[in-house]
Amino acid sequence: MTLVRTTAACFLVLFAFTAALAGKGNETKGRLQFMQNCKACHTKGASGGQVTPLNKTMDQWRKYFASGKHNHTQEPLSKIMSAEQLADVETFLVGHAADSPQPETCGR
Repeated sequence: MTLVRTTAACFLVLFAFTAALAGKGNETKGRLQFMQNCKACHTKGASGGQVTPLNKTMDQWRKYFASGKHNHTQEPLSKIMSAEQLADVETFLVGHAADSPQPETCGR
């Protein structure tokens, strides 16, 4: 019985760890990618309008990236950045969204 409990506990820990890592990018890399790839068009007065993590809630950012489309266009996000870069940027934006525990503007 103890072996069954121990095995079950190990599976639960492994499942939780795997679920936590799934789709999770690197926040630091995401901030850099956002500054390098997005801010050229998404600053105040630029063609894409100002975009910061505060523009959306965490759920809205997740839905945006799940759509796979660049805002208001049919251009795939995959044409702008690689899948790894997109995961990193999503992690950064979700982690600092308007309703996140650490909201920020990325205006530095």
